[in-house]
Order: sequence, then C-alpha cells, then structure tokens
Amino acid sequence: MNRTLVYATAGTGIAVPGQRPAPAPVVRDLRDRAGSGPHVLLFGPQDLVVITGLPGSGKSTLMRRAVAGRRVDSQDTRDRFAARLPRALPYTLYRPLVRLAHYTGLRRALRTGEGLVVHDCGTQPWVRAWLTRAARRRGGTLHLLLLDVPPDTAREGQRTRGRGVSRYAFRRHRRTTARLLDTVERGGLPAGCGAAVLLDRTAADALRRIAFTG
Repeated sequence: MNRTLVYATAGTGIAVPGQRPAPAPVVRDLRDRAGSGPHVLLFGPQDLVVITGLPGSGKSTLMRRAVAGRRVDSQDTRDRFAARLPRALPYTLYRPLVRLAHYTGLRRALRTGEGLVVHDCGTQPWVRAWLTRAARRRGGTLHLLLLDVPPDTAREGQRTRGRGVSRYAFRRHRRTTARLLDTVERGGLPAGCGAAVLLDRTAADALRRIAFTG
C-alpha cells in the first residue's frame, strides 16, 4: 500500500469492492510521524466522519482544505450569520439561530445518503448518537477523526482566527476531549463508532484529501 494513502474503513482497513468491511473496531494512530504520515484518508461511500478536538485545534481548517465531498461545519454557519449581522452584536445572542441552521443543514445532508464529514465540538453526545443511527441506517460506518493538540496550541489557534471561547467553555472542552482521547488511546471507541484516527498537528497538516470511495 502506498504509504501516503490510508483506507480508513473499519475491519481490515482495505477497501474491497462489493465486500462490506468487518465491524471490528479499529484505532489508527497517525501521531508522531514527523511529517511522514498519509496524505489521503479514504472512507466508504456511505460512511460518516466526525472531526473533533479542542476549539482552535484546526478542525475547520482541515475540513476546508482536505474534504473533497460533502461537509457540514458549524463554523461555516456561524461565519454566514456573522457576515450579515453587525460586528458589535455578541455571538451569544444569535447562537441559537446558528445551531438551528447548522442542525437543519446536517439533517438535509444526511438525507442524501452520501459520505459526509461533520465538525463536532465534542460536547454534544446526542449529536454523535444521531450520526451513529444515521450511519447504521445507510449501511455505513461512523468514523472519528480526533485532533490531539495541546491546549496552548489550541488557544493560539483561537487568537489567530480572532474567535475564542470562554475559560469555562474551554475547560469543559478540555475535560471532554481528554476523556475521549484516553478512551481511544486505550483501544476503545465511543459508542457507535466503528473506527478512529488520531492526528496531531503535524499529521493534520500533512493531509491533503479526505474523500469517499465509490
């Protein structure tokens, strides 16, 4: 197998036409590769991919650069609202509208039955449960892409983009992400996930395409 290409299907990790992958959970750790990690991640045509990590870890940047198919990113929804509203208007005032629009768009994208990449902040377990059910109905697998980025790096990412979260919210994200990372590092997976890929900043920067076969 070309080392710059990873088949991220569950089971054997090799996409075989006409054969569904085995349901055994798979964890792929692509951290600490010193820039030699894969350039492409490929998933099955009905799979769902959830990208999660700390705010500022680079989830939206990765999605915009690498996702070749459908993607649903709550940050895109927030940016669309922000572009139409006065800059002085606090985000907390229109956040419910952003969330409503985001989940409405996610529901619409899921109905297509196509492979989909979703930005997940990691603090809404019900969203992952929703995606798990959707993946099962379509005969696909729910994959988790977890960005393992130090808190200081994530904070710097927030400052760079000019949008941060409160200290309380960031602590909540840190606790949730730490628990998730600990589970995956021990070879476990969140309920409903068939596979997980661990990425540090170097591995994420090396990725050029996240796509779906078929």
